[in-house]
Amino acid sequence: MAELTYRAAIAAGIAQEMERDPSVVLIGEDVGAAGGVFKLTEGLLARFGPERVRDTPISEQAIVGAAMGAAMTGLRPIAELMFSDFFAVTWDMVVNQIAKTRYMTGGQVSIPLVLRTANGAGLRFGAQHSQSIENWVMAIPGLKVVAPSNPADMLGLLAAAIRDDDPVIVCEHKALFASKGEVPDGEHMVPMGQASVVRGGADCTIVALAAMVPKALEAAVRLDSDHGIDAEVIDLRSLVPLDAQTILRSVAKTSRLFTVEENPRVGGWGAEIVSLVADEGFYSLDAPLVRITTPHIPIPSAAALEDLAIPSVDRIVATVKRRLEEAK
Repeated sequence: MAELTYRAAIAAGIAQEMERDPSVVLIGEDVGAAGGVFKLTEGLLARFGPERVRDTPISEQAIVGAAMGAAMTGLRPIAELMFSDFFAVTWDMVVNQIAKTRYMTGGQVSIPLVLRTANGAGLRFGAQHSQSIENWVMAIPGLKVVAPSNPADMLGLLAAAIRDDDPVIVCEHKALFASKGEVPDGEHMVPMGQASVVRGGADCTIVALAAMVPKALEAAVRLDSDHGIDAEVIDLRSLVPLDAQTILRSVAKTSRLFTVEENPRVGGWGAEIVSLVADEGFYSLDAPLVRITTPHIPIPSAAALEDLAIPSVDRIVATVKRRLEEAK
């Protein structure tokens, strides 16, 4: 086992797959000579050369369009969009072309394309560079969506995404770039669609994703030590495909569900989880289903306001404690 940062795990995952498969290429703004604006692709140009690691103009539409064409003609492109907010200018290409081509050609043309993007808040970048877009992309039939919370899953899920024959959106959370964790030695791959129970518990289930996972874990420790509440924490890892069975098994055991997400409250992925449990796990429940979310607002740039908007450990602890007491 080696300790890597989340940032280094991204480069390691790309390098692993480029070594394994010569059809894998990387394109995006500053991914080559500069090593990426967040230094996520550092060293890859020197290692694999300019034919396979290509800097692009500042045009997300051009990046995505070129990547789609490359995917249709035999390559496995990894395209980087510097900020997930910029998916907005690529929406027609992503939604109406990339997501639908395999279906519209009856499976004759696949799009083995990975769209990587720096996602989420916490770094004071303001409303146009801090959104969490998992809820945008998970709603589009034909796209797969992963959002890792730690270096090992980052590397492993990125590998799975690159090997997949369908388009995959990889949400890389900016607030996690400096976080560290152990990564297995040798080739590493984590299948999409498998959630991870990162903490066992008996009193309630907390479902989280990406940067909310470490917060949920810290909250679970405090709930146990300060209030005697034994919370189980599930890291979804993948939204599409979604591991519904792990969630339902946990709720069958704990009878109480909380979701913790950075997406705005309206239309967030937590609403889908709540809907799933209401439909398929209702008779396991002893308390209302609870979503802990960012309000339905643009992300503020002021530190105090951003911290107030995003779910915090304190808010998770207070909400779980209050709602469980109300349900007694």
